[in-house]
Amino acid sequence: MSDITEPTTPPNIPTLRIKAIQSLLMEKGYIKADAIDEIIDIFEHRFGPKNGAKVVAKAWTDPAYKARLLSDATAAIAELGFSGLEGAHMFVTENTESVHNMVVCTLCSCYPWPTLGLPPTWYKAPQYRSRAVIEPRKVLAEFNVMLPANVEIRVWDSNAEIRYMVLPLRPAGSEHLNAEELAELVTRNAMIGTDILPAVQS
Repeated sequence: MSDITEPTTPPNIPTLRIKAIQSLLMEKGYIKADAIDEIIDIFEHRFGPKNGAKVVAKAWTDPAYKARLLSDATAAIAELGFSGLEGAHMFVTENTESVHNMVVCTLCSCYPWPTLGLPPTWYKAPQYRSRAVIEPRKVLAEFNVMLPANVEIRVWDSNAEIRYMVLPLRPAGSEHLNAEELAELVTRNAMIGTDILPAVQS
């Protein structure tokens, strides 16, 4: 058996640029390695879609928590330790069999960082911001979300005063899963409303 390992893919150009800038700033003493590690930890573990997924899984498994989440999302999310300036005024809207919700920010790219992390590039794009309001069904189809004609689509426009998050439908066949396992199923796009979670295969 050969002990030659598969060659690794080299970093892309943007990654190389970031590393070069980071090294230069560290060399000149403008930033420190531990500060960079702290920032990375914040966005990988303290902010991000994993936080939102925990909120969703908790709502799916705890009816009392779900009721609190839908009546006062900011307080309910803070119960799990997720809060901050970009998530100070939250509103959670629930998908049902007859209503599908999606979130946009037509004026800028207001986004709940503590629960969803950094916004995806397409969320900030002018095309999404304008078309999501005008032709949401077509935009959803471009995300491979095909909804029956009888499903109402509601578009929520985030702004500096209120940030929205979607509570997706719990996937069929997930009744046996615990909250931690359920959180693994939740995608960032599902919490924006541009994804539908597939049924769990037994």
